Amino acid sequence: VQLQASGGGLVQPGGSLRLSCAASGRIFSGNAVGWYRQAPGKQRELVALITSERGTNYADSVKGRFTISRDNAKNTVYLQMNSLKPEDTAVYYCNLGFRYWGQGTLVTVSA
Repeated sequence: VQLQASGGGLVQPGGSLRLSCAASGRIFSGNAVGWYRQAPGKQRELVALITSERGTNYADSVKGRFTISRDNAKNTVYLQMNSLKPEDTAVYYCNLGFRYWGQGTLVTVSA
């Protein structure tokens, strides 16, 4: 299984980005997918999770601003990030089935 994360970049505070995580293999639809992030000097933390049944869970810090979704036909999970803040700056990783990790994509929120 390989995961390819994309969509990161530099955005001003208040702006939006959409991250994508594309997976290879046949196990995608039956597994939960999570987006995690790790800021410099901090531990990796869970940002959002979507189950195989499309149940979702969010970190308190992103509730109301971020939305996770999945397209099983494309083996892809998305993270729509709105109203971005400087404290959202981090490398964002996707995880499949609490086992497989993508390579990370850098999100920088700065004026």
